[in-house]
Amino acid sequence: MTNDARGEAGVVWVRLGTRSYPVTVRPGCLAMVAGAVRDEIGASSAAVVSGRGIVAQYAAAVADAIVATGLAVHRITIASGERAKTLRTVETICREMADARMDRRAVVVAVGGGVVGDIAGFAAAIYMRGIEVIHAPTTLLAQVDASVGGKTGVDLPSGKNLIGAFHQPRAVFADPAALSTLPAREMRCGLAEIIKHGLIRDHAYLDMVLREMPRLVRRDPEALTRAVLGSCRIKAAVVMADETEQGVRAVLNFGHTVGHALESLGGYRSLRHGEAVAIGIAAACRIGEELGVTSPNVTETVIAALRAARLPHAIPGAYAVDSIVDAMATDKKSDRGKQRFVLLREVGHAEAGFEVPEAALRQALRRTMAS
Repeated sequence: MTNDARGEAGVVWVRLGTRSYPVTVRPGCLAMVAGAVRDEIGASSAAVVSGRGIVAQYAAAVADAIVATGLAVHRITIASGERAKTLRTVETICREMADARMDRRAVVVAVGGGVVGDIAGFAAAIYMRGIEVIHAPTTLLAQVDASVGGKTGVDLPSGKNLIGAFHQPRAVFADPAALSTLPAREMRCGLAEIIKHGLIRDHAYLDMVLREMPRLVRRDPEALTRAVLGSCRIKAAVVMADETEQGVRAVLNFGHTVGHALESLGGYRSLRHGEAVAIGIAAACRIGEELGVTSPNVTETVIAALRAARLPHAIPGAYAVDSIVDAMATDKKSDRGKQRFVLLREVGHAEAGFEVPEAALRQALRRTMAS
């Protein structure tokens, strides 16, 4: 194996020493989960955690395949959506695992979107001081972002992801075939993170994504596989360089500071995560313009990319600048009470750590509302 993020065809390796793991991106790879549970982990039992709706069908198939290997499986169904990301939900999962007498050799299998992965991953991180977790993401956003990198956590009323842990999975199985049932709005949310990855690290990858946008929107399996693999390679490289976000990994938060504030202000109902991030990306470009870091030409390229994916790029009129600034004050990425932003130097190159004067921030937010 090479020492970078690339491995065999359809597999991206996240190389973290003894905690390295593969991210498999192939149509039909959900069928590989049971074998990993039995042969690679040697688990004593499995808790398959999922949301409700269509994703439950995928979770049932994964659970049945694990049962067929001779292992006991406990199905745990949780509510969908950001509002489920609470300590109460994590406690429910842990209680159910304890009631099922699952031991330290058990494994959690998270089947679903990013919320399921965040919650189930955090439960795995704290149950008996940590057990293995496998991610089987079934949304585009989770496949290209949430399932890779080991971030887990839940929200508090005062902010998003304020309680959590870094807990790397044992394996990730991102099946593009599962995206065939994904609602169009959720597809667009995933495209926001894909565009973000190209903007911060790889102009050529962004160009490829934009060329293939019609095929991605049509759920073409080959185009989706290429896009997911490309995003996972970018994220894996960043995570390998900075696992616990002490430095360069912060670039992955591009667009998220304003985005998280918008999500919170809307009670996690008005905007989906990907939509909020898309608006946050546009706002970050305006902030960069105010500081002389981002050129207007770069901003125009970014807005065009968001439009190509039919993503929002303007702050809705229902949000007030004062409220957005206040909401950002509780963001976990703040440093000693000061907000530091990720900004674009150029397409394909982002930098973290920019301190933004409040007057410049407010002006950029007003311009984003008017864009």
